[in-house]
Amino acid sequence: MDWMRVSACFLVMLVHSTEPFYLGGDGSLVLTASDAFWASLFDSLARACVPVFVVASSYLQFPVHYETGEFLRRRALRILIPFAIWSVVYALAWGEPVQNFRDLLLNFNYAAGHLWFVYMIIGLYILMPLLSPWAEKVGEKELRGYLLLCLFTSFIPFIREWFAGDSAAFIYGPSGIPMPARYPLWGEASWNDFGLFYYFSGFIGYMLLGLYIRKFLGNTSRRDALGMGIPCWIAGFAISFWGFLSRVSASAGGVYPVGGDVSLAAGWETPWAFNSAGVVLMTVGWVLFFKGIGSVSAFYEKVVLPVSKASYGMYLCHMLFLAFFSGLFRNLWGVGDQGVLGACTTPVQILLTAVCSYVCVAVFSVLVQRIPKLGRWIVG
Repeated sequence: MDWMRVSACFLVMLVHSTEPFYLGGDGSLVLTASDAFWASLFDSLARACVPVFVVASSYLQFPVHYETGEFLRRRALRILIPFAIWSVVYALAWGEPVQNFRDLLLNFNYAAGHLWFVYMIIGLYILMPLLSPWAEKVGEKELRGYLLLCLFTSFIPFIREWFAGDSAAFIYGPSGIPMPARYPLWGEASWNDFGLFYYFSGFIGYMLLGLYIRKFLGNTSRRDALGMGIPCWIAGFAISFWGFLSRVSASAGGVYPVGGDVSLAAGWETPWAFNSAGVVLMTVGWVLFFKGIGSVSAFYEKVVLPVSKASYGMYLCHMLFLAFFSGLFRNLWGVGDQGVLGACTTPVQILLTAVCSYVCVAVFSVLVQRIPKLGRWIVG
């Protein structure tokens, strides 16, 4: 689990280092065909980052072995206080502070969009005590059946798209946030979002995956784990990579740059949705890849373990570092094929932004966490 969390942190930063190469202009902007390729490659490689975090949390916390109140108290102290501190930091650092603090009454600050994760994981923590009695007794065959059901729901975004006939069809909700125009399936309607598969989609599937690995794959050899995981990862990557790249290419029609409002990028990102088949399969692949990696080494004790313990704080604060490095490299080297490194400008910028951000954030978070009494309240 420590190796998974350390790696997932880097994958998160790789995703966010890639975003400037397809998000821009009025909301969506890809400058060149090579930028489309590199964005699809790196973001597809890393898109399972958040699901991997959820699997790790489920593996360690689910089923719950405390009284509900004690469990929620422990999770709240670990999660909410650092979240509140960094929410204030982002509200002061980016945008208009007064409006940012108003936004915090109802949601995260959109200048720090990555903080959506905290709300989702708190929701799962609230759900865990409710499902724990069942999780203690569930058999392998039964749990596998639920996992297959969750896997099926990961194809629903593509089923909607197929029947709707327009991958870029979007509507705007009351908040002004673009949402895919929903083609109603299996009980859904304009007055009802809660169709047949509603309760089996989303991150609950990753919570069940963590439970399955803990209960039933403990004795699986690393060779067998890789034998299952590698084909899953390859299939998931192919779906995600080709899905994004083909959508951008269709929008461009051979003419770059291509762009529009943010709904266009949301359409491109359909194969990257956390509840889509490609990301689900890559998550399974990543988790099985890490199974069996040893934890008895000097490198693990001195590097991996401290970074793993600080991983939540790294997630919270990393955008401050990443925005700096992303802007720095774009100013130094330019963008697209006209950059100083030609067609290599984009991949070098993405990788260097991710690596530099990761190293600085890791050092910062580990050092802050070691501050007596105060550190754990800042970075968890």
